[in-house]
Amino acid sequence: ADASGDYVKVTGLAFSDDMTARVGHLERACPGIPYPGIPRWARAVARVSSRSEHWQRMTMRGIEQIPWLYDLLMHLAPGVERWRGKLVAGARGRVLEVGCGTGRTLPGYREDVELFALDPNFDVLPRACRRCGDARFLCASAEFLPFADDSFDCVVSSLVFCSVPDVDRGLRELKRVLRPEGRLLMLEHVQARSKFGARFLDWIQPAWTRITGGCHPNRDTVAAVERAGFVIEADSLRVRGLMRRFTARLAD
Repeated sequence: ADASGDYVKVTGLAFSDDMTARVGHLERACPGIPYPGIPRWARAVARVSSRSEHWQRMTMRGIEQIPWLYDLLMHLAPGVERWRGKLVAGARGRVLEVGCGTGRTLPGYREDVELFALDPNFDVLPRACRRCGDARFLCASAEFLPFADDSFDCVVSSLVFCSVPDVDRGLRELKRVLRPEGRLLMLEHVQARSKFGARFLDWIQPAWTRITGGCHPNRDTVAAVERAGFVIEADSLRVRGLMRRFTARLAD
């Protein structure tokens, strides 16, 4: 599959070991969208997988999975919202936002971008759609991006990879769907640099992860990005406390 036209065509599906997971995410996309080329038996397996994943998410429901509560907390953090606005303002071309949540960043994109937005929590997508009706929405996770290789000029991630269960796999997927000259725009918090701060974040991590629904306050996502084969552009790096905002390119 190539990266042209409607997003249901930008799947790049290969019926391999991870096919069931990819099809499962497609099956949870907006109702009424056809999925040509996916056999019925695969859809049946995907629906069973989707139900089990849905039950697991319900048992781990936290702040990040409750749209109105998440929006309220973000409203009380104007500094984070400003940094998010500056992050998405740099996006160009065909753009994928991973973990769009309730869509708070979506109105900040330039009008000339072709925007795709996804989130693993289907409950947040209606609110995101109301904020930006021009984007194409999909219920999927960072670890299983249902797009062909080299599909996007830019991938945006804002306070997402602290909650991705398999960070390394998720970053490999971002690398896969980015075009060779593409850019990763990311906003994340990182592990504290002081011994006391690091120990404190390590101590609160189990409870914090459960309350928020997946966030790991002691995860060093910047190091993971570099380990995955990205190069952070030095002049783009902004630091404020534990927060990092930067642009990264694929390593040569």
